[in-house]
Amino acid sequence: MSQTLTNARLKQRYLDEIQPALIERFGYTTPMMAPKLVKVTLNMGLGEAKQDNKQFAAAVEQLATIAGQKPNTRLARKSIAQFKVREGMPVGASVTLRRERAYEFIDRLTSVALPRVRDFRGLKFTSFDGRGNYSMGIKEQTIFPEIDYDAIDAVRGLDVTITTTAKTDAEAYALLEAFGFPFTKDGNPYITAETTEA
Repeated sequence: MSQTLTNARLKQRYLDEIQPALIERFGYTTPMMAPKLVKVTLNMGLGEAKQDNKQFAAAVEQLATIAGQKPNTRLARKSIAQFKVREGMPVGASVTLRRERAYEFIDRLTSVALPRVRDFRGLKFTSFDGRGNYSMGIKEQTIFPEIDYDAIDAVRGLDVTITTTAKTDAEAYALLEAFGFPFTKDGNPYITAETTEA
């Protein structure tokens, strides 16, 4: 199942334009110091689908379609009676994208999926974790064009976590903004005179 992938469009842009701009902006002495994308993790919690095998299989299939890779099933670690969950019961699915697949997913997310969100006002700049990683929630899987709206059984959300090598949130913000992430501008502490000129 080894498949040769060519350089993703966004990865090539990172190497040609984004990395040199980050080196100049932050004064790195070597290209290896510039922040880069490590992985993208997609996680779908399947609350109501845990009781129904058909719904669970459909949700896993949709996540596989979005990611382009087979997801791992997440099992409950302990029993919780209030949630009707037993230990070992499937409660979610997740997939980790690396290298070209991660760049390709981010390219699709920023250029195709996010513009399809109704009443979209930009991504929160407060969702960085303090160590250069960013997490966001997507309320509907239907924003991805691979998902046929008429063929789905239920609208489900998913979480997206982007892991970078950035040491600070400011560096991660600069990287993700260069990737095309549409962050909100109001009260944004990462916007400086140099970012408004670029």
